[in-house]
Amino acid sequence: MKTFQELDLIDPLRSALADQSYETPTPIQAQTIPAALEGRDVLGCAQTGTGKTAAFALPILNRLGKAKRRATANCPQALILAPTRELAIQIGESFATYGKHLKLRHALVYGGVNQVNQVRSLDRGAHILVATPGRLLDLMNQGYIDLCELEVFVLDEADRMLDMGFLPDLKKIIAALPKKRQSLFFSATMPPKIIELSQRLLTDPVSVNVTPKSTSVERIQQQVLFVDRGEKQEILRQLLALDDVERAIVFTRTKRGANVVADKLLKSGITAVAIHGNKSQNARQRALESFRNQDVRVLVATDVAARGIDIDGITHVVNFDMPVEAESYVHRIGRTGRAGAAGIALSFCTNEEYEELLAIEKLIAMPLAGANERPPALTGAVGRPMGGGGLVRGNRSGGGSRRPGGGAPRQGSRPAGTGGQSGGRRPRRGGPSSGQRVRQPG
Repeated sequence: MKTFQELDLIDPLRSALADQSYETPTPIQAQTIPAALEGRDVLGCAQTGTGKTAAFALPILNRLGKAKRRATANCPQALILAPTRELAIQIGESFATYGKHLKLRHALVYGGVNQVNQVRSLDRGAHILVATPGRLLDLMNQGYIDLCELEVFVLDEADRMLDMGFLPDLKKIIAALPKKRQSLFFSATMPPKIIELSQRLLTDPVSVNVTPKSTSVERIQQQVLFVDRGEKQEILRQLLALDDVERAIVFTRTKRGANVVADKLLKSGITAVAIHGNKSQNARQRALESFRNQDVRVLVATDVAARGIDIDGITHVVNFDMPVEAESYVHRIGRTGRAGAAGIALSFCTNEEYEELLAIEKLIAMPLAGANERPPALTGAVGRPMGGGGLVRGNRSGGGSRRPGGGAPRQGSRPAGTGGQSGGRRPRRGGPSSGQRVRQPG
């Protein structure tokens, strides 16, 4: 399939795609939609930002639009399960966009808000239900949702759901599904537990894999900068002050850390807002909208939001703290480089975070380019920081590195005032001292 026009879609969907100027499908769409239109189960492996939502939304809308069945109160005909509130809301927006010319209703069910309006939508009747696992089970137990008429079930971001501890909820939901149904299962990675879950859910599925297993997006320029913990905030401020940083997401390890980083950026004159699990749903939505509308340039987030943010035009991702789980690195940097665009991901690494860096490099099967000095066996440096905490930028190839205000630094030169080391101390924990040999990770 090379164009959407080749698909046997009903006219209202063709009109909606034309309204959005959608002509060429992404690889996941090209491989998934024809099989889904035939009613086949699908096992899809692809990262976020590859167009998965349209890959399942269009077949569902086409199926329900053809049938023209009336919505029954509390009995959805299609269920899409998402790990986070943000992703559920964005999926709902996509259904509204693609189904704008159809007389189909969709409802959203997620936690963190009062259930009154959600129950009202269910009582009114919705053809399509987009839900998070916890609130879905809660409303099922209260008798507000009955899956007896369900025709299509979609499990999106399955590996993220397992990371968030939803496996017991998923098993209960799957057990309540009608045996006769179409199921579509999507995950960015396929570890053993995900494969086991897919085997429980799917029947003779069509397998679609458009992402190499556990790898990062190739078009994203990835760098690591070795720093002392106390330097992070100032280096971040310098980075975000650069002209080419148009829209950035900064990831921290903790909720409190996200608040602190955002507050300090605001005090330094950089517009920023924090988003994490302790924020109310309304506050999280306001933060996302202000970032999407470019009212603020920087979104500071924790990993819970790493895959719930689907916004084009993010030029930079900064790992203020290295992620504890190496898989989270792939999902974090996937917020940039979306829809075919280029992107830059920069990670701050302290001595204490060095083992996390090695785990990431093993996972992605490549060393990260260094923006300053690193252990000998992990070379790939593209520049060194200026004395006094300045920042050097560059790319993986080693060319084009330059200081924010001047020419390219000479490879191998020592910046003034560093005592022979660049960007803070060389990593100790897990890292070699000068002259030691290290094995290449992976």
